[in-house]
Amino acid sequence: MSAPVLAMPGYHWQNLPLKSSFSAWVRTCKIETFEIRLGYHDPQSVVEFPIAKSTWVKSQKVWRVFWQRADMKWHSYPSLPEVKSLQEFIDAVDADEYACFYG
Repeated sequence: MSAPVLAMPGYHWQNLPLKSSFSAWVRTCKIETFEIRLGYHDPQSVVEFPIAKSTWVKSQKVWRVFWQRADMKWHSYPSLPEVKSLQEFIDAVDADEYACFYG
């Protein structure tokens, strides 16, 4: 996986370059990466599948890394719960040592 592309609200299924694409929401202290796919039952719809989340902890100056389990809750990533840079976060998601992000 290459570095996530930032997405803006209002994308349309016809603008997707392929059947799936990767993107990220960037907020003040939180980044969520996700896959954008055409709907299974309705190919005219767009569905987002969460991949990973990272939150900035200002007091400790670290990014916490999370993955979403089947219970739809975010859990700390067991292999690397904290990183010091966003590049480390991207590298951890890309490596996916425990197959938590992509299954």
